[in-house]
Amino acid sequence: MYIAESSYHYRIPHKETGVVWKLSSYFAEHIPFNQKPIVFYCIGTDRSTGDSLGPLTGSYLSELSLFPYPVIGTLREPLHALNLQQRIKQTTEIYPDAFTVAIDACLSKRDAVGDLLFHSGPISPGKAVGKELPPVGDVSIKGIVNIAGFMEQAVLQSTRLHLPFEMSRMIGRALQLAHHRQTSKSINNRHQDGNYTNPRDKIRHAHLRQAD
Repeated sequence: MYIAESSYHYRIPHKETGVVWKLSSYFAEHIPFNQKPIVFYCIGTDRSTGDSLGPLTGSYLSELSLFPYPVIGTLREPLHALNLQQRIKQTTEIYPDAFTVAIDACLSKRDAVGDLLFHSGPISPGKAVGKELPPVGDVSIKGIVNIAGFMEQAVLQSTRLHLPFEMSRMIGRALQLAHHRQTSKSINNRHQDGNYTNPRDKIRHAHLRQAD
């Protein structure tokens, strides 16, 4: 059983140098990749460019042969307001004790557009457009794709696809890297005896530092 940590909230601009590595550090710290199962709920629809971050990320993850976790919500089979409750119920019946990660697009103020957010606790999908849906996720990953405050549905519809696409690739690559780092760390720990340290680790992780 996964024991919840104290609350946390990270924010990082998608254009920041080293964003994938920094995100992977956050993910590796707070997502128990060595615990199975983990279910990824990628929320959104391919019918709205601004709301496509979730299914774009889901499609990316589901096509990775070395990413062994269930991914719900892709471009082919989106997870959206009309099927969210049913599909979560079905998945929960299969993985009743799963740790869940929710991924979705969101709107915010102008100077926050392009930021990636990662925090403890669930997403409230549909909130930006006034829909009442159940909260999803033990942890949440969000990408701010456009400006909030006026005609949010139209804003999502008119959002350029480039930003959600770029952010989905960053999230997907960071999750893949975090999984790989956790798996490698687990294998190394199993092969180390007493005070033995692998000198290759010092070279491989020479530039690793705590993310801000």
